[in-house]
Amino acid sequence: MSGAASAVTVLRGATVVTMDQQRRVLRDADVVIREGLIAEVAEGRSTILGEVVDATEWIVIPGFVDTHRHTWQSAIRHTYGDADPLSYFREVLAGAGTHYLPEDVYAGTLLGAVSALSAGTTTLFDWAHIQNSPAHADAGIAALTEAGIRGILGHGWPLTATGEWTDDSVLKHPRDVERLAATTAGSPLLQLALAARGPEMASAEVWHDEIARARDLGIRVSVHVGAYRHNAAARAVAQYHRAGLLGQDMTFVHCSNTSTEELSMIADAGATVSLGVHCELNARGIGDIPLDRLLSVGIRPSLSGDTETKCSGDMFTQMRSLFGYYRSWVGGGHSSVAEPHQLTLHDVLEFATLQGARAVGLDDVIGSITPGKSADMVCIRATDLNLAPVSDPVAAVVLGAHEGNVDTVFVAGRRVKSGGRMVHADTGRVVADARASQSRLAALGVGR
Repeated sequence: MSGAASAVTVLRGATVVTMDQQRRVLRDADVVIREGLIAEVAEGRSTILGEVVDATEWIVIPGFVDTHRHTWQSAIRHTYGDADPLSYFREVLAGAGTHYLPEDVYAGTLLGAVSALSAGTTTLFDWAHIQNSPAHADAGIAALTEAGIRGILGHGWPLTATGEWTDDSVLKHPRDVERLAATTAGSPLLQLALAARGPEMASAEVWHDEIARARDLGIRVSVHVGAYRHNAAARAVAQYHRAGLLGQDMTFVHCSNTSTEELSMIADAGATVSLGVHCELNARGIGDIPLDRLLSVGIRPSLSGDTETKCSGDMFTQMRSLFGYYRSWVGGGHSSVAEPHQLTLHDVLEFATLQGARAVGLDDVIGSITPGKSADMVCIRATDLNLAPVSDPVAAVVLGAHEGNVDTVFVAGRRVKSGGRMVHADTGRVVADARASQSRLAALGVGR
């Protein structure tokens, strides 16, 4: 199967987990792709003619949407899993990050984006707080574009060893975001967002200006809040609320120590929450994943791979980790919610797809297998030994599947993975570039 997009492609006889409002799971169904869009989802045989692909052995799901990943760190994967979080902040953000060259950003971002695609993540919010120069931003954009992923560049701030950008900072967001807004306008797969510091890192004048700047540019805002216990005292969400700045264009990351009162403010504003589940479980000091409290106020979160320095970035891991944690937490009587939500596997798959689409402002474009939406889809081999024989396709995907089961991935109707192999990416070069970057960064003290 070639990587080129045919004018019409018919996935024939698939098991389709639509993630539409009716939560339909269709057996022996056809999915028709025309000019990058889903033209039809037919129970049975479609009458539309085109290239027919035998999908009888596939579970087809919408592409995963990762709503918060520090993709620039992918070349130094798994170096801080055993470390105290303070080591990560000191050695990566205030240390090596200050010495990152644009080519390091490119290598890490390309590796992270290509591997995300291989594992079924078709949309990636690249939370890039590595804006040491305009060339660093351009390197990230080049990598996302080359990978062929649907990318959102979350434009952050420069990393320095002295903390002037993160310790009650009075420095306003870098003006380069305005250049990038112009250069990315009209791009079919690339969007821009503002990765904000917010009340936990910046002065009131600065975080007010962040929101105003983003809204003037028409881009979304993502901000970390309430990750560690000491962050709770800032009551960042309440500060946004008092200032009248909460809005649907905002995504709050982590919220582990954010009060339930503030979560209600997020819900009332129609804003969204991103949980970096595996990293939140691995990072000592973060504590509770607040899914029970989020659901109690009506927030259905999205999921993210956060930083691969201390977790796995793929969405299969996030889903399994969240489901197991929640069932254990609630079942063990630890929930602070009187009547916690009875979480289902379909809920968790929705967080990784449709709710992710909502959190990046693209739920009318992606997130479900619905006619008229973009053909961003993942085809999972249901005949593989770890999944077969499949009785419940949703359970198979959430509880059992992994990257090795991903046969084919479409982004806007274009095959980026086929037959279990990446179609366009030179994976050998991607790894070689990342290894060279890793070696250079190791000389700066990164890695254990």
